[in-house]
Amino acid sequence: QVQLVESGGGLVQAGDSMSLSCAASGRTLSGSGMGWFRQAPGKEREFVAAIHWRAGFTYYSDSVKGRFTISRDNAKNTVYLQMNSLKPEDSAVYYCALSDGGAYLRERRGYNYWGQGTQVTVSS
Repeated sequence: QVQLVESGGGLVQAGDSMSLSCAASGRTLSGSGMGWFRQAPGKEREFVAAIHWRAGFTYYSDSVKGRFTISRDNAKNTVYLQMNSLKPEDSAVYYCALSDGGAYLRERRGYNYWGQGTQVTVSS
């Protein structure tokens, strides 16, 4: 059974940094992709960042490019999201997701498993 366990999150001020992590268990990740999405109240869940596990290619939404960095630790089966220069509009529940095939990593349809989400709140 695949499990994605997120950690990190909380309340920070605008301009601060925060790191999220997501540990995957229950399957090997070679050939897979992992991503982060977020959902603010009243809005649809949107793509934030993704990484192809084997190749290491990374993808970012325009809204976070240059501020957020996604990375992975192969030995720990863990993906990280380092968020710098946070803005109030970054406030949302952040979800980790796993893509079996490593395709369509910018789209929700590309993912087979989702974590429970972790709240990130950025105060102005």
